[in-house]
Amino acid sequence: MKSKLKLLLLKDVEDLGKKGEVVAVKPGFARNYLLPKKTAVFAAPNTLRMQEKLQKERAVKSLEEKKEAEALAKVIEPMTLSITVKADVEGKMFGSVNAQDIANLFEPHSIKLTKKNIVLKKPIKEVGVFEIPILLNEGVETKVTLTVIGEKIKKTAAEKEKEKKKKAEDKKEEKDKKTKAKKEETK
Repeated sequence: MKSKLKLLLLKDVEDLGKKGEVVAVKPGFARNYLLPKKTAVFAAPNTLRMQEKLQKERAVKSLEEKKEAEALAKVIEPMTLSITVKADVEGKMFGSVNAQDIANLFEPHSIKLTKKNIVLKKPIKEVGVFEIPILLNEGVETKVTLTVIGEKIKKTAAEKEKEKKKKAEDKKEEKDKKTKAKKEETK
């Protein structure tokens, strides 16, 4: 088994580590990805001094991000969002409301969230009021109230299909009556 290389990360790398951490990676990953993109350098004594500097920077940045996230949480907490979805006469929804739909509701309020920030176990498939947990940066968590309003559609597709069949049957009956009437006239 090949040995792993120790590298100092200069940038955050998803599923590997954060800026300033020393990580052990396979030589191919280091040679083909991390080193050419300048996301890491070899962990040598002089780079370990750089590590201390990077960790201090990361700690300061982390503290700033946490303060921003807490401020954003205070703005989000009292908010009540609403979304209108199509539903039938009985209130059953067509489709569902997912994390991306909820994240899009924040855009008019100049709040940028992604679907990863919305903690939704499964899509919402019913009309009502829901408490949606939101996970912001640095582990700051908050909740928002979401009201799902059903826009009533008068007729469902099945009802429309039944109506079409009934009209077709009525036309056929009317046509049959006319043909019978013509036959009786000719006699």
